[in-house]
Amino acid sequence: MSGLPAATRDWLTGPGLTRLWEGVRKRLESNGVQATGSLRLTAMNAQERNDLSLLLGKPLTGPTVTVRLDMLDARLRASAAGLGLRQTLEELGPPLTDRRAARADVAARREQVWSSLAMSLDASPLAAQEWPRRWYDLLRRAGVPRGVSPEAAIGTLQQAVHVLTTLLGPPRDGVLGRGELAAMATGSAHGLDDGTWLARLVQRGVALAHGTEFPDDAAGRRALWRQVAVTPDEVSSTVLTYGLRPDGEGWRERALRERAEHHAEAHLTPRDLHTLRLQLPTGTLIRICENPRVVEAAADAACAQPLVCTSGSAATVVFTLLDALAATGCRFAYHGDFDWPGVALANRVIRRYEAVSWRMRAADYEHLAARSQAEGIPQLALDGSPVSADWDPDLAPAMTALGIALHEEATLDLLVADLSRQA
Repeated sequence: MSGLPAATRDWLTGPGLTRLWEGVRKRLESNGVQATGSLRLTAMNAQERNDLSLLLGKPLTGPTVTVRLDMLDARLRASAAGLGLRQTLEELGPPLTDRRAARADVAARREQVWSSLAMSLDASPLAAQEWPRRWYDLLRRAGVPRGVSPEAAIGTLQQAVHVLTTLLGPPRDGVLGRGELAAMATGSAHGLDDGTWLARLVQRGVALAHGTEFPDDAAGRRALWRQVAVTPDEVSSTVLTYGLRPDGEGWRERALRERAEHHAEAHLTPRDLHTLRLQLPTGTLIRICENPRVVEAAADAACAQPLVCTSGSAATVVFTLLDALAATGCRFAYHGDFDWPGVALANRVIRRYEAVSWRMRAADYEHLAARSQAEGIPQLALDGSPVSADWDPDLAPAMTALGIALHEEATLDLLVADLSRQA
């Protein structure tokens, strides 16, 4: 039931008092919901002056008026409303929010996050070490990620202390899998997956404890895990290869050469790359493609030249392999899709390895587009924002002019012919 008489409510909610209530509501919500201070209204029209005159019990003639909130509160209590200013506003609209108290509450809850972390560190076996204080200071300066509640932050930071105690506290025997460690700390085998806040917290602690820089790529983060005898997942992601013939007499090197001799593709995991000795003759040309179909076609044609496939956007394991090959003095030639993501990926690979383009110039694109049109192949529209090709400034304008996307399969016969030639 409303505490205001119906006629009073109707009059108070009229257009002449709308700006008054809006301003008073903002003022009360900002000053602890106290009827103190004043509100200045400007450019008042005739109806606003008339209604406010009646409400305040005094004539108003100018376009500007200053309303003392304590007097407005007293006036409402003595009027037909019979309620104070705060109660009247809550009758007319939603409940008032004490923003000052809300800010204080947020600050108190935020402070509780860091006091809880400090107590956890002080009570842990890590307390005697030097790096936890720097870790605490770094985390406090960085703050809690957006969208993480103080309660959730406390829980995640407690888990981080638990994991770091396991890794850097009293000595332990054996190696832990990252999923196993995550399940022990969080109940989920994915709790320490790359990119999670908990994983970043733990990795920063490990980096500080070992006096190393925080890694900015997946390979560096895996190396950091290995420093504390934690095995990251090194078997689920792979890079597709063909024709690699590394030197060396280890069984891994022999197996890769044997697959090459039998014209069979090979999927290499990060675990393989960690143990494989990838020594090829200096100057070996490695062709790089974007789509697995090129590898399949090369194997079917018993091609002679080595090939690495990015399988689309190129996962970290792809760059790990290419980095290892580059370190032995290999050269690279790249081919990908003639669409904007394909050009972007080509730029990335060509910049990183000073690779040459492989049938990816404007003339190649125009030839393939004309050939596909002549053969009656349905045309795929080129979508997205243009990307300039580092290796050929004419490519992006040519693609924009024709508006056709060409996937690598459109070039397949030419790529296989190149791969069939002796290097």
